[in-house]
Amino acid sequence: MKATVDRTPRTFYGIGASPGIIIGQLRLLGRRKGRRHEHAHLDPARIDAEMVRFKAAVDRAEAQLRTARQQFAEQLAGYTAIIDSHLLMLRDRMIFDRTLAAIAQQGIDAEWALEKALNETRAAFAAIDDPYLRARVHDVEQVAERIFRQLGEQGEEELAAGAEKVVLVARDFAPEEILRMQTERVLGFVAEQGGATSHSAIVARTLGIPSVVGAAGITNAAASGDRIVVDGGTGLLHLHPTQDQLDYYREYQQQYQRYSEEVAAYTHLAAETIDGLAVRVEANIGKNEEAALAVEYGAGGVGLFRSEYTYLNRQTVPDEEELFDLYRGLLVSLSPFSVTIRTLDAGGDKFPTSLRWASELNPALGLRAIRFSLREPAIFTAQLRALFRAGVHGRLRIMFPMITSLCEVQRVKELIASVQAELGREGVPFATRVPVGIMIEVPSAVSVADVLAREVDFFSIGTNDLIQYALAIDRGNEQVAHMYEPLHPAVLRMIRQVTEAGHEAGIPVAMCGEMAGDLAVLPVLLGLGIDELSMHPYAIPYVKRMIRQSTAEECERLAAEVLTCASAQEVHDCLNRCLPARYPEEFGQGGIRRLKTTCCSLLTTPAASPDREGGERCCP
Repeated sequence: MKATVDRTPRTFYGIGASPGIIIGQLRLLGRRKGRRHEHAHLDPARIDAEMVRFKAAVDRAEAQLRTARQQFAEQLAGYTAIIDSHLLMLRDRMIFDRTLAAIAQQGIDAEWALEKALNETRAAFAAIDDPYLRARVHDVEQVAERIFRQLGEQGEEELAAGAEKVVLVARDFAPEEILRMQTERVLGFVAEQGGATSHSAIVARTLGIPSVVGAAGITNAAASGDRIVVDGGTGLLHLHPTQDQLDYYREYQQQYQRYSEEVAAYTHLAAETIDGLAVRVEANIGKNEEAALAVEYGAGGVGLFRSEYTYLNRQTVPDEEELFDLYRGLLVSLSPFSVTIRTLDAGGDKFPTSLRWASELNPALGLRAIRFSLREPAIFTAQLRALFRAGVHGRLRIMFPMITSLCEVQRVKELIASVQAELGREGVPFATRVPVGIMIEVPSAVSVADVLAREVDFFSIGTNDLIQYALAIDRGNEQVAHMYEPLHPAVLRMIRQVTEAGHEAGIPVAMCGEMAGDLAVLPVLLGLGIDELSMHPYAIPYVKRMIRQSTAEECERLAAEVLTCASAQEVHDCLNRCLPARYPEEFGQGGIRRLKTTCCSLLTTPAASPDREGGERCCP
């Protein structure tokens, strides 16, 4: 008896990784789910052979990646560095050494040992709060998946067989697989795993491939040939869409195309309000290869370069020369724009494999960021020397993370003076006038912002950590993550206090957290006096467009109004009342918003979307 095919319309909620609306048939790709075979304890005589088998699988996986690197070297030169990072991970101790040790010490087969090593690595990354760094676990999983395939003696999977254009659906996609999607037969992709800051998402955005990641359950519900609607902006997926949904999204496609073309015209325009308020709009990046993306999307510089990424997934700490080459290359590639490099933000939830120290009961409140750098002067000094040496090759700004007190700033400045004096004695060229700033991301720094402002050249508000510390909420804890509220009155008042302290001291105040690229909050930030906004490159044209439609006077009135609100709900109500009238294309009835906001009450598809009516608000 033939099984009945369930074609009941279903909606899935993922994470919009790369914008675009797709309506088409899907192709479900096979991916490893759990065990390939029963795990086995080995006869002691077979252990050496099993270790050789594992190493051979790694060798074959390495050969595949090197072939992919060569294939895309000219086509997408900047992102071959991602493949290089996967090559390094193949033999990193997290996977390679742990697997070999498990085979040798526990006498188990390679698949079982690799699974154990992968689970240990997942546990380590799960403790990371920073979403950008936490997303790196997907790279490790993708590398492990490639080794699993080789252990099973499987070759590269065909992505789009046949002549039909398809939407690819799988558990996960590696960046090199997304590079292979540049074909007329691939409309876009949906992944069950991944996040907006994963390498796969970054590559998809660069190539303009519409995609949704983090769509839990989609691979179990879908089958090849099913029709699907993909909204790469909001993360919505409609499996077996109704006729109403199809009609709606076909119109939405046309609307989106027109809006995207209009927004693109703002990419390289000045970020200036109608009444002349100029704001610097910059990019957050973590690798040199992302510099080109920042320029492409109209960034006026880099407001946050996460230098800790250089220290991850490697056996040793990078030395001064390696860091100097890296920073020099970054500054040269972005000249004449300025580049703000944040010094090593390690410790706590960020564990470079090359750095080891005792485990902590509460790492988020422990030895991290500037505390770690001051505790490890050799590592810190090497980075400072590299930074000041590189500073002669471009417009450098240096930023120090998680400053909590005046004494920390004074100790940092003493180290800077010592490094500059040492370079001078050695006759090594270095930049003598580099603006130095600090991140305001803990309540104590907010309280003494007036004191700190007299010691530095700029502030940058790191809203991700500031909100977390101010509200005592761990975003990685599913029990309380829904309470993470950027529009809490306490957060808004802290931002006002920091901007006022900075301006009174005559220094600019930037923002580099997720709020900086949130369209729903943008008018409030302008009204509070933020001078610089740094965000993911993709968000820049949308933010510029909205700035150029605003007036400083109106934004100041809106900011003053929300500052009188007693609760986050009142702030949301105020924005829901004010924004649609002022920005109809972003928030109005029938308007089209391509950027998700951190405000859940404003996180909607266009008005009257047939699947969202009556949806519940999830903000506290």
